Amino acid sequence: MADLELSAAVIERGLDVAFGVAAGEVLAVVGPNGAGKSSTAAVIAGLLRGDRVQVRVGNRTLTDTAHGVFVPVHDRRVGVLLQEPLLFPHLSVLGNVIFAAGRIGGARAGRRTRARRCALDWLERVGAGELAERKPGELSGGQAQRVALARALAADPDVLLLDEPLAGLDVAAAAAIRADLRTVLAGGDRAALLITHDLLDVVGLADRVMVLEEGGIADSGSVTDVLAAPRSPFGARLAGVNVVRGVIDGSSGLRSASHAWHGVPAVALTSGTDAVAVFSPAAVAVFRDQPHGSPRNSVFVRITALELAGGVVRVRAAELAAGASALAADVTPEAVADIGLRVGDCVWFTVKTQEVSLHAATRPSAARW
Repeated sequence: MADLELSAAVIERGLDVAFGVAAGEVLAVVGPNGAGKSSTAAVIAGLLRGDRVQVRVGNRTLTDTAHGVFVPVHDRRVGVLLQEPLLFPHLSVLGNVIFAAGRIGGARAGRRTRARRCALDWLERVGAGELAERKPGELSGGQAQRVALARALAADPDVLLLDEPLAGLDVAAAAAIRADLRTVLAGGDRAALLITHDLLDVVGLADRVMVLEEGGIADSGSVTDVLAAPRSPFGARLAGVNVVRGVIDGSSGLRSASHAWHGVPAVALTSGTDAVAVFSPAAVAVFRDQPHGSPRNSVFVRITALELAGGVVRVRAAELAAGASALAADVTPEAVADIGLRVGDCVWFTVKTQEVSLHAATRPSAARW
């Protein structure tokens, strides 16, 4: 068993991250396009060298730019599964997996036999045993990805990198491969990094989740903690909640770039603390005119999108004030018709104080290394 430790700065790509993944743990890495997710994986795999990089797996140093250490890609014991299976078209399914299994060290005598046995075992474990004699061109997308998974694992990697492995599959195939991954990862002792945009992958496969934004770590913690109280705009969108950044002003309020938000602190927060206000789109009411009464948080916004999902309309909007936050409200189709909401309209979003949860902007468990 081996932990993964990474510290990487790639100036050209604006990447600067440091984190660890324990042996047997699955860390989901999420973030918007260009945030640095694939660059992070490329540094670990040895496909990108970077400017200041240290990659350690257990007691092995794979990259250390300060001391001129760089282990070649084929010797790093890092398995990679991408969106594209990239199987060798001239080899059978079994031949593809044997190729990976045969790279494991040991005496030459009997290596081919051991590799074949290992390949067949992994094909069975991922539900692709009956495909052994087929060529890649005869496989469906889901079948090819199963074979690619078997090939990645047959090399007995210390670290497994999964870069959007389900993104190109239909819903049924993705669900089947996700189940295979769940079984394989749950029974393994290797560190795994899962890059994904899919909330189902995060919830179904990961132990922790890390949010990258603009090349840095914006949030990190257990899946439950990050989804319940995200600290970043992308994390909020993934979790389906609103997040407003600001500073605690008094015992129960947060002042954002535009105005004050009243809410309930999840823990004791001192004045001046960087914090976030978190609230559900379902808690937001929409009005043409500024309401008066119990809702203490009212913001003037311009509607940017109307999205129908699950029987409700998600009204996406941005504050009109300086330092605008992107916000969302869930309303019924009937309410949209009654109010006459259109993209571009300016309306009021209101939410009651007790519906807003205030959290420190930095999660105590965000850094492991």
